[in-house]
Amino acid sequence: MADLLVLGIETTCDETAAAVVARSPSGAGDIRSNVIRSQIEAHSPYGGVVPEIAARAHVEVLDHVIAQAMEEAGVGFNDLAAIAAAAGPGLIGGVIVGLTTAKALALAARRPLVAVNHLEAHALTARLTDGVAFPYLLLLVSGGHTQLLAVEDVGRYRRLGTTLDDAIGEAFDKVAKMLSLPYPGGPEVEKQAAAGDPQRFAFPRPLLGRREPDFSLSGLKTAVRLEADRLAPLSDQDVADLCAGFQAAMVDVVADRVRAGARVFRERLGSGPTALVVAGGVAANGAIRDTLHKLAADLGTRLAVPPPVLCTDNGAMIAWAGAERLARGLTDPLSLSPRARWPLDPAPATARA
Repeated sequence: MADLLVLGIETTCDETAAAVVARSPSGAGDIRSNVIRSQIEAHSPYGGVVPEIAARAHVEVLDHVIAQAMEEAGVGFNDLAAIAAAAGPGLIGGVIVGLTTAKALALAARRPLVAVNHLEAHALTARLTDGVAFPYLLLLVSGGHTQLLAVEDVGRYRRLGTTLDDAIGEAFDKVAKMLSLPYPGGPEVEKQAAAGDPQRFAFPRPLLGRREPDFSLSGLKTAVRLEADRLAPLSDQDVADLCAGFQAAMVDVVADRVRAGARVFRERLGSGPTALVVAGGVAANGAIRDTLHKLAADLGTRLAVPPPVLCTDNGAMIAWAGAERLARGLTDPLSLSPRARWPLDPAPATARA
């Protein structure tokens, strides 16, 4: 059998991306190209992503990004086994741009369409980069999502825990904004934390020790705001110390919640995970990664974290998820509709308040 070559298109938020990935019959992956155009400069003046600006930017550059990805991979549309696109969840305007383009290409090239769940693409990336076998424990920290999932197979995801309010990435961005740090906020908070004293402020660790592997971060975010208001106007050292204290609290929460998730994983699946996988933009945070390395060793498993360029939104993860689905005979009709919301687990347990 020949390798499956898949073109992947990603437009769910503020990255316009396309990639060509090959999946061998053995299940190994190879990234032939991975082109990403960021919109950070367009959204920076607003301190966050503006959906209409994002959608228009996708329209302006997507054709060029796809052409570049195909050229760098050295392939033509006749060489492709399928065309994959993120069909949600995400900003619906952007999702429509990418999915409509993929439909047009699939129709013109007479190739199957594979509609990919953006979250599933994050969930499966570690199989591309690290060859992780099922079942594994996934900490998904992508944009507005914070979830702990048991990944049992392609299309089989069991949610073990979720956030009851803010997502981790959202909390980082909101703390950055309240401290007047540049957008995107997560990397700026980490940078400031490196120069700060994590012991100066006694910030809370919400849900620490709770049996259920859920997250709650709004109280921590509020505690940072109250301290910032009390100290205003803030010195550079105040900002650094607030960031350090916030990040230290977040690291403690993540470690505790993942440990709880590993326990529930064993209870529900009858065995431990083959790996602890971290996916999504927050996985690029060095302090969180270092702590999870130690935690994985304590749990008797390994930590798998894709390289930073594959943790944030990209076309390679969409192409790979499309190839994984295609290898199982899963394709989609051109009539498929884009989705702003698309949970991985369609029937998760009710969140514990």
